[in-house]
Amino acid sequence: MLTKRIIPCLDIKDGRTVKGVNFEGLRDAGDPVELAIRYSDEGADELVFLDITATKEKRKTLVRLVKDIARHINIPFTVGGGIKSVEEISDLLNAGADKVSLNSAIVKEPDLITRASDRFGSQCIVAAIDAKREDDSWTVYIKGGSEPTGIDALEWMQEVERRGAGEILLTSMDRDGTKSGFDLELLHETNQRVRIPVIASGGAGDESHCVDAVHKGNADAVLAASIFHFQEIEIKHLKQSMEKEGIAVRI
Repeated sequence: MLTKRIIPCLDIKDGRTVKGVNFEGLRDAGDPVELAIRYSDEGADELVFLDITATKEKRKTLVRLVKDIARHINIPFTVGGGIKSVEEISDLLNAGADKVSLNSAIVKEPDLITRASDRFGSQCIVAAIDAKREDDSWTVYIKGGSEPTGIDALEWMQEVERRGAGEILLTSMDRDGTKSGFDLELLHETNQRVRIPVIASGGAGDESHCVDAVHKGNADAVLAASIFHFQEIEIKHLKQSMEKEGIAVRI
């Protein structure tokens, strides 16, 4: 049985880890290198590092910070933010990242998924999808959640899978930072349509939310930020709770 993963997320702005609510109202959450080391030591299965203003401000992801974090941890590490080309993906993988997360660039140029997965393998390519509910469907947003695309999120998920993405990082913008639980309906609908692993993001507030994301939403991994950054939940305790609920995790 494949184990379910616990993934802390480091949203980076100006070299610091930040966290907001519904992609707004950012507050400082600490030094990303120190947090990365802590999470690696505490038993996180992977880390995600997102330079959340890189695309909006037309900056490259902070390669030097990627190198610094990668030197200090021994778990898989995904990097995203402002990545626009196969060459930039190569730079990040060479800097120590195990995977890259692509969002705005692949909406504008979907063929980037295919070219990247052909060159580096689909296991290195994570399609990040920021979805916001609009009536009875979800719409894809880009540029750090600031720009609606009009693209149906469920249709887009199927397309990124067809084009070679190896995983989907699915963030509910409606739940982001609210600690009200993951969008289980969105997760369920997603997993009805795709076969590749889906990481649930947006809304983790307590251990039961993570259990529900797996049991009810069929998520392959749960990603959270503030509950870990501000030490509201310990990764070890979360894994113990999930194991008690019959979920296979790496202890």
